[in-house]
Amino acid sequence: MFRSLIPFLCAVVFAVPLEAQGTLRVAAYNVKHGQGMDGVVDLERIADVLRPLDADVITLQEIDSGTERTQGVDQAARLGELLGMQAFFGDFMPYQGGEYGMAVLSRLPVTRVMNHRLPDGDEPRTGLEVEVRVGPEGRPVSVVGIHFYRTPEERLAQAETLSALLDVREHPVILAGDFNSRRGDRILRSLQADEWFVVDKDGSAETFPSDRPVREIDFVMLRPAEAFEVAEHRVIEEPVASDHVPLLIVLHIW
Repeated sequence: MFRSLIPFLCAVVFAVPLEAQGTLRVAAYNVKHGQGMDGVVDLERIADVLRPLDADVITLQEIDSGTERTQGVDQAARLGELLGMQAFFGDFMPYQGGEYGMAVLSRLPVTRVMNHRLPDGDEPRTGLEVEVRVGPEGRPVSVVGIHFYRTPEERLAQAETLSALLDVREHPVILAGDFNSRRGDRILRSLQADEWFVVDKDGSAETFPSDRPVREIDFVMLRPAEAFEVAEHRVIEEPVASDHVPLLIVLHIW
């Protein structure tokens, strides 16, 4: 009996990768259209906060494109230019002569971009998915920027819809951004029930408001959990550039 198990056990052992297929550095930052706690809109300051993080992919919430309040600037493109990264904008809605939404920046090869429409509340919302290739073998990983709406009912509908849309992905997926929810809220519990893993932060976890953080509402979630090894996950202390602080997570991809 024991002899017959040996080939099977060997097959299992050698089917598991002996080392990670790549390392991925992801940042998430609600930048409030570049407006800091001092009331000044300054994209260069946002870029200065993000540059030292050396992120491969950055999800950005509250981004303007061509609006009056930010002098018609394509903010995603401008931040991409400042950081030397590809920029992808996902619109939520028309706003002040332009559009308002989210962005994802990437310095890795990108093979898919999808702006998933979510159930509308008082403001439309989307999930901006960018599929990148990680490591020497080009392992596909989707990074999805999110910014769920403020009311619990709308957040729950948006979270459930996005999770269902991403069910078809056969590769690892990362959700990163402003969940407008706290740990223990039914929105996070719903996602956890759908096999999303909430990553704990190293040290302080609060992300809002940036000048005196008291609420943890920005998160990173992973699916499937076994595809990732978390090397680092922390908030970045920055009290002025936006009303949120940025997150950085370093992941080994299996």
